[in-house]
Amino acid sequence: MVPAARSGAGRQPGAPVTGLTIDRGQSDPGRWPYTVPAVRHVYDSGLPLTPGATVLIGANGAGKSTLVEAIAAAWARRITAFRQDWLQRSIAEPAAEDSDLHRSLRLACTRGGPTGGLFLRAERLHAQAEQFSGRGRWRDRIDGPLLGRSHGEGFLQVLAGMVAEAGLYVLDEPESALSFDSSLVLLTILQDMLAAGSQIVLATHSPVLAALPGATLLQLDDHGIAPVAYDDCDLVTAWRAFLHRPQDFLRHLG
Repeated sequence: MVPAARSGAGRQPGAPVTGLTIDRGQSDPGRWPYTVPAVRHVYDSGLPLTPGATVLIGANGAGKSTLVEAIAAAWARRITAFRQDWLQRSIAEPAAEDSDLHRSLRLACTRGGPTGGLFLRAERLHAQAEQFSGRGRWRDRIDGPLLGRSHGEGFLQVLAGMVAEAGLYVLDEPESALSFDSSLVLLTILQDMLAAGSQIVLATHSPVLAALPGATLLQLDDHGIAPVAYDDCDLVTAWRAFLHRPQDFLRHLG
């Protein structure tokens, strides 16, 4: 069962981070990842983040994961400067395959804003599971060991346990661990988190998760980053066309 939002329910959507910029003294615009149009957009113009939820969509290689990885690492660096018990630090730290964008990315943060948060990549949840097991306040929030659960079940259980802690939550393609029904459960959890005062940045290929009520939808493509309406974005129009007449797509295979 998905828990209802607890302490903090009824707050306005949170905005611990109001925008992104790139320190030009710590970056090289002629080198990857700054040559990716979405990253170059942030380099040239910055990127404001609205309160509540921001959903990043776009084709593979558009820069979604590159951005969310850097946001998570930059947030972890900020939070641990004054909160030594922030368990998620080791989870948000960049992996070997991540870009070095996190070194130059700068977050504009709300003074006195919430200081919780988490970075979850579905495919790395089991590798992270020990971080959540039987430690301090997490013992009461996470019901039982995660390693005995599927990726999807574990993913949902971790996020459900975080509803009470307002902060910045960064999710990279969580649909890879979720069925259709579980994606709907995740939407409910995310709404509870927003109601409790958290901010969410979500990168996804899922038209279900992109439908998160009230979210700002940003499309990443060869032109950079632009807001887009749900019904007009490439993700939704492509899936609708395929589901309406899959044979039109499948006949071109093989």
